Amino acid sequence: MVYVLFGLVFAAGFLLVFGVNLLFADISSAHRQQIRQRLEEEGRLQQMERARASMQHRDLYEMAAAEADATVERMTLRERFGILLEQAGLRTRPSRLALVGTILALATGFLVGLLTRSIVAGVMLAALASCLPLFWVNFVRAQRMKKLRSQLPDAFDLMSRTMRAGQTMQQALQVVADESGAPLSEEFGYCYDQQNLGMSPEAAMRDLSRRTGLLEIKIYVLAVTIHRQSGGNLAELLEKLSFVIRERYRIQRMITSLTAERKLQTYVLFALPLILLVTLLIVNRPYVMELFHYPLILTMMLGLMGLGAFWMNRIINFDY
Repeated sequence: MVYVLFGLVFAAGFLLVFGVNLLFADISSAHRQQIRQRLEEEGRLQQMERARASMQHRDLYEMAAAEADATVERMTLRERFGILLEQAGLRTRPSRLALVGTILALATGFLVGLLTRSIVAGVMLAALASCLPLFWVNFVRAQRMKKLRSQLPDAFDLMSRTMRAGQTMQQALQVVADESGAPLSEEFGYCYDQQNLGMSPEAAMRDLSRRTGLLEIKIYVLAVTIHRQSGGNLAELLEKLSFVIRERYRIQRMITSLTAERKLQTYVLFALPLILLVTLLIVNRPYVMELFHYPLILTMMLGLMGLGAFWMNRIINFDY
């Protein structure tokens, strides 16, 4: 009877703890769900405010023509940086990016010049550090465009099914904005809000193409524009476009897998001189400091390494 009593007490305690845990888990889950819904509503409101501000303060009809080569050539450096930041999905200004680059350049130049007592080394590394924000923005942009490209086939299939069900193109944009994940839902939702606020569909579509910078989006915008002018089966066209994008994405992944070993070898070859330089600075600093007395050699070395990196990148990444 004693063992039975202990067993019953243990079972009662276990069930009590288990029930309390379930209760707190349900409360926490409901609280997280409320927070998630609130954040989604706030994000939606911010997106609508962003679209409304764009309609009030920017002439998007002229910006929609930015795909023409003549217009791109007339763009200033600040406008190019602005488009780069938009395509990266970053809510910052080019002036702030330039300020961060300047601060990094001054700090790096001062520290390197103080440690090495070489003005040339400080200036060279300061110039390299000033480009770090731009490299970071390009990396974020590339990752965002890669994610957008991977989301497009399913989005176009969803739009095709929506239109076959009798809905309009604008309603199909809303379905993609509601059902897809970021960043595609943000871009399509922003395009939908622009049209709701009075922008013509052609201008909103062209602005979508400019913001994303994807060739697939440009093809989609061109197809929609032609359809609005001459008619046709847009749902079937979207299905074919989805198939083409999937094939392009498959080829891109195949190229990535075939060139992965060469990319790794390239990274190792470019990292070895820097690793060796840092190691020698730690082991035998006076021996390495003699190298900084010949800035022309360092400049030629960095220039040739940069040329090799550019050439390797052009060989691996090509249009298809």
